Amino acid sequence: MITTLFFLFFAIRLVSLSISIRNEKRLIAEGAKQFGEKNSKLLAAAHIAYYFAALAESHLRGTSFDAVSTAGAALTAFALAMLFYVIHALGKIWTLKIYIHPQHTLNHSWLFRHVRHPNYFLNVIPELIGIGLLCHAWTTMAIGLPVYLVILAVRIRQEQAAMRHLW
Repeated sequence: MITTLFFLFFAIRLVSLSISIRNEKRLIAEGAKQFGEKNSKLLAAAHIAYYFAALAESHLRGTSFDAVSTAGAALTAFALAMLFYVIHALGKIWTLKIYIHPQHTLNHSWLFRHVRHPNYFLNVIPELIGIGLLCHAWTTMAIGLPVYLVILAVRIRQEQAAMRHLW
């Protein structure tokens, strides 16, 4: 059950990747500029490494699906729902990378006014915690989350700097 849910969640993430790639191609064609390219690559690698480290830890521990796994699955489902809400809210400008379109405008919807960086705080961080709980990946969470959060903090600073002229 853990492996099945893991791959379901990973497949959903691949759907978001395909949306990002489609939007990225259009943004580039329309003259958007990318920021933080190296960090984006590092963040993607860390995300994939975290996911598969959690799955490997689950298999090494012989983890069975239980209440902790259920909570992790629920948290991951919430996080992925938030991801698709953010994708919908940002529309054609949403990507996994930082692109600023020449006519880029800030989203002033309720969520973006009240939660700074909702994609990170309502999707990415809960998703990683959820995957860790699903897999009972205590070591992955203890090591992987702090490493990921450092990379994410750099990403947030880069994104804020890239959009500073829009505030």
